[in-house]
Amino acid sequence: MAAMAQPISYPAATSGPDPIVVVGSEFCTSYPIDIVIQRKLLTLKECNFVVTDVNGNILFQIKGKLFSLHDRRSILDAAGNPILTLHQKTITAHRRWNVFRGDDTESKNLLFSVKKSSLIQFKTELDVFMAGNTEEHTCDFKISGSWLDRSCVIYAGNTKNLVIAQMKKKHSVQSVVLGQDTYSVTVCPNVDYAFIVALVAVLEEINADRNGDD
Repeated sequence: MAAMAQPISYPAATSGPDPIVVVGSEFCTSYPIDIVIQRKLLTLKECNFVVTDVNGNILFQIKGKLFSLHDRRSILDAAGNPILTLHQKTITAHRRWNVFRGDDTESKNLLFSVKKSSLIQFKTELDVFMAGNTEEHTCDFKISGSWLDRSCVIYAGNTKNLVIAQMKKKHSVQSVVLGQDTYSVTVCPNVDYAFIVALVAVLEEINADRNGDD
């Protein structure tokens, strides 16, 4: 059994590390924020996920056509405006997904890429490379944990020294009755939570065994 991640230790807002901004500074807060991600398992609608705060206020929606020929997802803000597009790169062994700003997948809009750290995995290990990191000798962020248990941690850098977000399964009567997969993510202060939502969306896609091969 994989070792459980240590609880997040939050630095004071005034003494913490520099803000981690990828999508936009408006998605950073000076305090830790808990977000809830709910997947609708029994629907044919394009809305696959709803992302809310702990009070149920919608922050984002993650959409993708169920029978689309291309692996493509869109992240919309609360007003329904597309802020990010997730696109799976074809002909790649590591299940790489590219994330673009807005709804255009032109290379100039590329923000970052996510791929499996290795071909064969017994636990979740993903590497995140920012668009400027073209040589990809060292990843900029790392995701590690157990997707089966919905217990994953996102780290800054190529080591596991700096936790920036942590995900855990959220059990409820509603999730059982309505067939909804729900989990929560705690995002550290001064970390772009739209970026974290995009990482979790890619994480879910990479681990979804839709066709039986990687």
